[in-house]
Amino acid sequence: MVMSGVKGTEKKTFFYRILDGVERAGNKLPHPFTLFILLCAAVIAISFIAARMELSVQHPTSGEEVIVKSLMSTEGIRYMILNMVKNFSDFAPLGLVLTMMLGVGMAEEAGLMTAFMKKFMVWASDRMLLISIFLVGICGNIASDAAAVIVPSIAGAIFYATKRNPLVGIAAGYAAACAGFSANLLIAGTDALLAGITEEAAKIIDPNITVNPTVNYYFMVASTLILTFAGVWVTNKYVIPLAGDYISKGTIKEDQNLEITKAEKTGLRKAGIVTLVYWGLMIISLIPKNSPLRSDNGTIIPSPFISGIVPFIFLWFVIAGIAYGKAVGAIRSEADIPRLMANAMKGMAGYIVLVFVIAQFVNYFNWTNLGMVISVTLTKALSALNFTGLPMIIGVLIISTIINIFIGSGSAKWALLAPVFVPMFMMLDYSPSFAQLAYRIGDSTTNAITPLFPYFPILLGFMKKYDDSAGVGTTMSYILPYTLVFGAVWILQLIIWFLLALPLGPGSSIFM
Repeated sequence: MVMSGVKGTEKKTFFYRILDGVERAGNKLPHPFTLFILLCAAVIAISFIAARMELSVQHPTSGEEVIVKSLMSTEGIRYMILNMVKNFSDFAPLGLVLTMMLGVGMAEEAGLMTAFMKKFMVWASDRMLLISIFLVGICGNIASDAAAVIVPSIAGAIFYATKRNPLVGIAAGYAAACAGFSANLLIAGTDALLAGITEEAAKIIDPNITVNPTVNYYFMVASTLILTFAGVWVTNKYVIPLAGDYISKGTIKEDQNLEITKAEKTGLRKAGIVTLVYWGLMIISLIPKNSPLRSDNGTIIPSPFISGIVPFIFLWFVIAGIAYGKAVGAIRSEADIPRLMANAMKGMAGYIVLVFVIAQFVNYFNWTNLGMVISVTLTKALSALNFTGLPMIIGVLIISTIINIFIGSGSAKWALLAPVFVPMFMMLDYSPSFAQLAYRIGDSTTNAITPLFPYFPILLGFMKKYDDSAGVGTTMSYILPYTLVFGAVWILQLIIWFLLALPLGPGSSIFM
């Protein structure tokens, strides 16, 4: 198989050597579970030393002296023993994410998510194909990481079937699903996960604060549309000319079935009808001023509907999944519903295990007051250097971007950074949701180019299916333009949002 525009052998260029070094360095890092055990041990040791030194700061709101407490004291040892279970069970992101994934996972197990993504891309016209690939890929995080496998595979098959270069389709699909991971037109599990961690960190400053999953929604909806057109532009301007014409030697057997069956069409239609009826009823229920879904003052923003959006999304995916599942035969009796939910939860086992140690770390950090002391000290230093505003915000974004190259787990990274960054932002009069937004941008853009991302080997497999000579260098040359442009576009969007002080989501602003 030959492809013009790509050399048959991979050369160890400077960029390739950098990626090689990143991979070797990242592989030396322990598993995130082990990493957080080590971090817990570090907090215990640092709290003992800091307490002996009697380190303290003044609380930014109450003015009271905050002293570091030692986890190796009698009180600290009792705290760790008596609160181990409570730290885990009360950790905000756990319930939010598992509830979301019960609904989304059931719909995915029934086949709804794959069928929708396939239909949206397969039936797109030539002019709309790239738009559909980026839109579906970016929004695909509603199905967690599945889009990183499904979208590139389908996109490559469509490009091959339409006599285009399949490597371009694979690269575009992978970049959309990975580099645009945080953006979406819907509230996804990522929103629930990050909001829970942000809330835990924000309580260091304000114990009564709440952070709901919709706090970045307006920004992310705009991001989805902007990144879609940015991705199309990059593909046409750089990736297609770079890849050149595709010349295939022989026929490639496609393992990706692009046909939408009659049952799948019926299922998608029924799921669509159910969706319209469900959200129509939600809108109608919000109309009365005394609706229980409104606040006591009759407002929608804020309201129980906004703060409790996760249960509504859970129910939506459950009923849409049931409607689709019954049509295609995936659900034949009521017993199939909990079975599909249970199958979906199997994939969450690793997350639950990781959350156990993350919850201990976050609570240790908060209890010892190390988070407060570090945040106050760092805030004073940044203010003294006049390194606040946009420079500081972009700095946080860049830190997130760099860490993301080495640590793939989004929840692990934010659990590590949030206890410092969120209180620091709040003391500089920026909202917790704005700190979360800066992190999300940095966390997404380099997903596509890190060789440590768990789906990178799968991407290489897709590439080699159509071109035996395609290796890491060739693959990266196609993916890197998306990462650079997505990063630049997202930073520009953040700057515009900041300068115009636009709302980040319902009831969520940039400033406190």
